Amino acid sequence: MTTTTATRIGFVGLGHMGGNMAVRLLDAGYPVYGADRNQERLKPLVQHGLQWRETPRDVAEAADIVFTSLPDDGVLDAVASGPDGMLAGLATGKIWIDMSTVSPRASRELAARVHTLGATLLDAPVSGSVPQVQAGTLTIMVGGDEEAYGCVEPVLQELGTPTYIGDHGQGLSLKLAINISLAVQMLAFAEGLLLAERAGVDPTLAANVMTQSPIGSPMLKARSALVFDLPDDAWFDVALMQKDLRLALDTAADLHVPLPSTVVADELLSTARDRGYERRDIAVLYQVLSDLAAAPSHPSPAQT
Repeated sequence: MTTTTATRIGFVGLGHMGGNMAVRLLDAGYPVYGADRNQERLKPLVQHGLQWRETPRDVAEAADIVFTSLPDDGVLDAVASGPDGMLAGLATGKIWIDMSTVSPRASRELAARVHTLGATLLDAPVSGSVPQVQAGTLTIMVGGDEEAYGCVEPVLQELGTPTYIGDHGQGLSLKLAINISLAVQMLAFAEGLLLAERAGVDPTLAANVMTQSPIGSPMLKARSALVFDLPDDAWFDVALMQKDLRLALDTAADLHVPLPSTVVADELLSTARDRGYERRDIAVLYQVLSDLAAAPSHPSPAQT
């Protein structure tokens, strides 16, 4: 397959991430077909030029390359399976690029099912949030058939910087490795910031100095302002982050790899969910620690 702007693109899963990816592909000149369970999401995209289709099967039949951006293993399987599912619409030569963060095991199993149809599945999870989608600066990690990757690389470059990682599931394994660091960095930053604040340091000043110091990763620099002004629409919410950490812990168990800091971050994310912060951005960890500090009779998960 040689891709051009006439290459037909399909997209299933048009939430904050998927919807903005579809817009970038539309703006690049590709014809884009889409489906999503939430019909309200589709209206502005249709106005932008997206061609609506009823089911994942319809999208797969219409497209040469089909993308999915879905929340978890269960939704991915539901989109893939059944008479209206993606597998029913795939045919020889088509390429399915799954940008969801799901378990490497589930992705490898789905890749085998796709292969029996003469089509190809690539796992292509991304690192980055909505601002990076809109700017076309996502980091994209791709696992699967290298020849298929070469075919779709120009399309992926419209969304960010793709890198071929290796066999099926390896893109996902690397994505989980990155998200471990994302969660643990956010937690460590929140801990340090709260310590400085309770010692009498102005928290805004502390955050500015911390992010300009050697610990100031691009992620912390971008997210530090959210600590004091949480967005209504999370860049990366607590529930999704915990889902990814649980995937990392499951994968690590299979590989006999200890992940001690991941365990602590997972515990605090559980506390965040218990306190009603499930759909808030992970920058809310600072607020969670502040809540715990105000209630010393309820020790943090790391202390229990």
